[in-house]
Amino acid sequence: MDDLFGSPEQVNEIIQTLWALVLTYTPKLVLAILTLVIGLWLINKVVSITQKKLDSSVDSTLQKFIGSLVSVGLKGLLLISVASMVGIATTSFIAVLGAAGLAIGLALQGSLSNFAGGVIILIFKPFKVGDLIEGGGHLGVVKEIQIFNTILTTVDNRRVIIPNAVLSNDSLININIEPTRRVDFVFGIGYGDDLKKAKDILNRIAENDSRVLKDPARTVVLSELADSSVNFTVRLWVNTPDYWSVYFDTHETVKLAFDAEGISIPFPQQDVHMHQVA
Repeated sequence: MDDLFGSPEQVNEIIQTLWALVLTYTPKLVLAILTLVIGLWLINKVVSITQKKLDSSVDSTLQKFIGSLVSVGLKGLLLISVASMVGIATTSFIAVLGAAGLAIGLALQGSLSNFAGGVIILIFKPFKVGDLIEGGGHLGVVKEIQIFNTILTTVDNRRVIIPNAVLSNDSLININIEPTRRVDFVFGIGYGDDLKKAKDILNRIAENDSRVLKDPARTVVLSELADSSVNFTVRLWVNTPDYWSVYFDTHETVKLAFDAEGISIPFPQQDVHMHQVA
């Protein structure tokens, strides 16, 4: 028995050492467990309050993301604090985490740029789901705003996925964010046609279209004496949803009205004169 556990003095020394360790670390362990339980409860409360505060001002996608980010960050700090209370050296651990974070950041810098762009878009809202935008070389309706990408559906029903870094760092046109838009036309008539008659026809067409707004007022002016035509500029204000229907219908109506009234619409042409040399 003595060979197995050593002498009675050695056994007594081991028991005293173990008892000293229990007396030393038990309070720390109990305090660390209490800190962990209370800390997790407080973190859940903080995350819940944060998401409630964001309900009315931030997109739902960003609400979940911010909640997760706050939760992970606070839980990481809590675990480091608990480890330090137990007596675990955290300096090296933090240094390793910092180096790993730097390496991961360098490896994923493109993705992180898209992530940052997604956060900027969700916070400042230059566009929202359903808006018609032009950005990243594409024109389409926004179908979904994700953390890394924005998904568009083009006017010919193709799906385009654009990195958020492109949309947040480059110029962007939100086409239908405003309630009204101006439709611009240029109509040319021949030099021999009646200018006043043509202008009256253009004004009458605009006046008879119920989709054309009275305020701001329309503009119908002679804008250019071109090479082969006299050009009128017509500017009409319409509600944004009516833009394309007014654009297409007005072209057709003007052509039919000019034909009916004998107003010509010239096209580019050249007269060639041949001289015979004696």
